[in-house]
Amino acid sequence: MIIAEQDYLVKGVSYSIRSAARGDAAELSDLRVMIDGETEYLDREAGEAFLDQTAFEQIIRTDTESPRNLFLVAVAHDRIVGFSRCEGSSLKRLSHKVEFGICIIREAWGYGIGKNLMKESITWADSSGIKKIALHVLATNHKAIELYKHFGFEVEGRLRNDKFLSDGNYYDTIVMGRIQGGVHDEHS
Repeated sequence: MIIAEQDYLVKGVSYSIRSAARGDAAELSDLRVMIDGETEYLDREAGEAFLDQTAFEQIIRTDTESPRNLFLVAVAHDRIVGFSRCEGSSLKRLSHKVEFGICIIREAWGYGIGKNLMKESITWADSSGIKKIALHVLATNHKAIELYKHFGFEVEGRLRNDKFLSDGNYYDTIVMGRIQGGVHDEHS
């Protein structure tokens, strides 16, 4: 899916959020490796599960064509500084929800980029009939957890000892979800 570009000015930094385009693929490949090396909040270490330009071109093509996918980039000073994806399923029993993920380079933290990527993704999901957005977040990433809660996400569970990080310790992952309209209907 493609959304209209949105411009932001936060703390003197101007950036835009728009749908990813095929021409972004090489930059996204390099950026993903860099971000993976800057933080342990993500699943990968730098270079793991490497996606080259061609792989990103395919993801962008699929996400652009699918009404259940959304790939956004944040652009500041003519370069991509972050991105997010919502990925849905064609399976009927899962077609009501998408999985959300986000990556932002460290130097761009603190300018509302994550907040605005999340806002644009939720606006798209709500207007597209998506009923649930799901995500996983490292339990020690308190800032991200608070951001998600601010947007109506609730903790749905905890995966114990889910990640093994470079300090030699295991860490939990928090499973969170946002139900459109906050409606929860459980049939057991």
